[in-house]
Amino acid sequence: MVLWEGYVSDEAMGTFAPIVVYWVYAGFYQLLPPLDNYRLHTRKEEEEKNSVPLTMVVKGVLLQQLVQATVAQGLFVLTSKANLSGVTVQPSIPIQILQFSVAMLVMDTWQYFVHRYMHQNKFLYRHVHSQHHRLVVPYAIGALYNHPLEGLLLDTFGGAISFLVSGMTARTAVYFFCFAVVKTVDDHCGLWLPGNIFHVFFRNNTAYHDIHHQLQGTKYNYSQPFFSIWDKLLGTHMPYNLVKRPEGGFEAQLVKDK
Repeated sequence: MVLWEGYVSDEAMGTFAPIVVYWVYAGFYQLLPPLDNYRLHTRKEEEEKNSVPLTMVVKGVLLQQLVQATVAQGLFVLTSKANLSGVTVQPSIPIQILQFSVAMLVMDTWQYFVHRYMHQNKFLYRHVHSQHHRLVVPYAIGALYNHPLEGLLLDTFGGAISFLVSGMTARTAVYFFCFAVVKTVDDHCGLWLPGNIFHVFFRNNTAYHDIHHQLQGTKYNYSQPFFSIWDKLLGTHMPYNLVKRPEGGFEAQLVKDK
């Protein structure tokens, strides 16, 4: 039994829980003190390099989440596995773990190739993907700040395909999509905090994605949000050194061995 059973349907939770989790987790980072000793960029860099105000970022994220919620609700209705009594039989824990893993690999594959194509196609980059790169210095709330078309193709379709291919139920999808949201927000938080579990278990992390947002790194480190497999296989992996700045904080410096 899960906490929401009897109060909210799995389909409703799968639709709205990831949105709530996004704002709670991103809001946590937003409310933290400056933490200059753990930042990957100085506050001055953030002010000077980012070309979009926070209010516009928030509006853009809310628009994308509206589209995601609409698609998710429709997807759950069309793929409902409920029996005649309205009950969905949940698979065993090992099967759910397998479905979770498959969904991670599918999402990574979809996002890598769509993301990379948006950089290689000059029209798509100029008119669509460049909106996300207006945040040269990423921060948590801006993790899903994208052009609406990119939000639909990259994130919404990527999530839908991961769900369909893995064969997971709506209940498993609640955990998967919330996890994916937390990981995406963390990758954009701009902080290298000690003890961050994502930095321990994932090579594709905050510093890895920060390289991609730097001018010299925009043609590398396309992989997101979980692994760096496709970057390494297809020659777009850019290693880095995490160097402590004399004035405090860290800097992810590219290792140009290409």
